[in-house]
Amino acid sequence: MRQKRSYGRVLVVSTLVGCLEVVLTIVVVVLYVQTQPPPDEAPDWVTIGGSLIATMPLFGFIAFLLSLVFVVPAVALADLIVRGLGGRAAWWPAVAAPPAVAALLAAPVLIYATHNDTDPGSTLLFWASATASLSLGALIALPRGEGLLRRVALWGAAAVVGTAVFGALGLAVGLLPAYEPPRIGPRTVTGTWFDQIGNTLVFTADGRVTSDGIGGRSVFDYPRDPAPSCSGTGTWVYEAGRDVRSQRIRVEIPGCAWPAWGVGGTARSPRIHQEIGGSGSGVLYKLRKAS
Repeated sequence: MRQKRSYGRVLVVSTLVGCLEVVLTIVVVVLYVQTQPPPDEAPDWVTIGGSLIATMPLFGFIAFLLSLVFVVPAVALADLIVRGLGGRAAWWPAVAAPPAVAALLAAPVLIYATHNDTDPGSTLLFWASATASLSLGALIALPRGEGLLRRVALWGAAAVVGTAVFGALGLAVGLLPAYEPPRIGPRTVTGTWFDQIGNTLVFTADGRVTSDGIGGRSVFDYPRDPAPSCSGTGTWVYEAGRDVRSQRIRVEIPGCAWPAWGVGGTARSPRIHQEIGGSGSGVLYKLRKAS
């Protein structure tokens, strides 16, 4: 005789799965960020980590509500189908019912987005991700044996820790493409570079450079490192450095006290930058090359 279903346990297991999915997503996002060019301002990981820890109860509550509204009905329907078939050869509807119910219950999100001019691709991606996430919680909560909650907690924690450890090792040994600045040269430097408001720095192949309003920073926007805009003509030289991270572009313009420009961005969309706000601030003033 099969053990009677405990829908309370289904709710708890599904909520735990939802929380583990959130933590695993955070780990994957952090690993992905390491493969991308850095933002203009380095994130404060301590603050971000503290905020995530503080909001975990909220994530847990949302996982509980989603489990109550989507997962428990999906598992109940699977049980109803199994009973309707007399329990014979009923494994396939039991497995297929939760994803089907999750997809149907998530359909109103798709309908709402369609009638509110939301991007169809983003809406479909969200709907598919929500369906997959809810279905996983339902499928994991299906077994009736003892110790399910403990096994889910142990295997889920192992999946999160394993992803973090193997991801970090992958970045360390090069299996994951950790971000590196593109290797540029004098040919790439030659041309027009501009900042966010259209000020330009023009490099010519004969080693001359012309600045038009580059570097201006008001005391209100950058109280730790204000600077007047700089315009004029001077010279430049590219230094390859020991590796891609140490390559520099030195610009000498009378009246412009600039440090060497670093290189960032990607091969398709290179950037040159200077750190502003004091040493170690992590805030970059970037110029993008005109196509």
